[in-house]
Amino acid sequence: MTPVHDTKQINKGLWIGLLGIVIFSATLPLTKLAVGSSSAPQLSPWFVTFGRAAVAGVLSVIYLLLQYTRGEKHVPSRNEWGLLAFTALGVVVGFPLFMSLALLYVPSTHGSVVTGLLPLATAMVAALWFRQQPSTAFWGCAVLGTLLVLAFMVLRSQDATGHFSLHLADVFLLLAMASAAFGYIGGARLTPSLGAERVICWVLVMSLPVTVPMAFLSAPADVYAIQAASWWAFAYVAVFSMWLGFFAWYRGLALGGAVRVSQVQLVQPFLSLLFAVPLLGEPLDAVTLCFGVAVIATVFVGKKMPVGLPAAVINQGEK
Repeated sequence: MTPVHDTKQINKGLWIGLLGIVIFSATLPLTKLAVGSSSAPQLSPWFVTFGRAAVAGVLSVIYLLLQYTRGEKHVPSRNEWGLLAFTALGVVVGFPLFMSLALLYVPSTHGSVVTGLLPLATAMVAALWFRQQPSTAFWGCAVLGTLLVLAFMVLRSQDATGHFSLHLADVFLLLAMASAAFGYIGGARLTPSLGAERVICWVLVMSLPVTVPMAFLSAPADVYAIQAASWWAFAYVAVFSMWLGFFAWYRGLALGGAVRVSQVQLVQPFLSLLFAVPLLGEPLDAVTLCFGVAVIATVFVGKKMPVGLPAAVINQGEK
């Protein structure tokens, strides 16, 4: 295999991964629109979490049945079910729940900047899981982006007395980032054998016995009391954020290598900031914009740094 071919494979993974990130970028502002705020709540975080997974799970059942009729009978092996469950805990429950809880108390622009931590978290998990060897310079860029995010969180935490601390919402955001990182890598590990589309579909289908009952239990008592915009936002996070976005994201991680493609997530905070302004009317102040741009800038340096990609990952991605 020539180096040129390796570069093409990586670039393809980066572009496909970027498509998934563009889809995911609207998740934060639309989740904020769906849940409202602590003073004016709309859909509960629990309903947004389990309801969106239930809707996407039903769509997944339809997709898998259509694949079955076409002769695509890729059923997970006995050893893969455990990893599917692990992935479900991260992307079906952990990330959306902690994110929804956080957005009750902070603007989506705040959450958007904090998502800059996700590339480092994903890269750390990927490096350990796939035994990859990122260079020192690569880690330096990732750590720099993380320090910028942490500085932003602390700066925004200043209270009337001038004290700095981490809010509970920031703790929820950090838990959301950790959950997503583990879920992303679990899915990337399964993609070569199952395919990107079937990974998220099987994750959602196996979650249905939990997500459907929980969605009914947490559904609003009066559906007409919820604003129409909140329902439209819920529809987006159910169909795009919870389902179609993963089609592109998992495939990109598998093709280009999870450590390197995970750094594409550094553009997500800026895109989320741009979405938040027209969707929510949230102000985009200079401090938030500057931190967002500074974090994003690290991706253009970090993606040029050498990362050791195992031959097995590249070979599997070509199948």
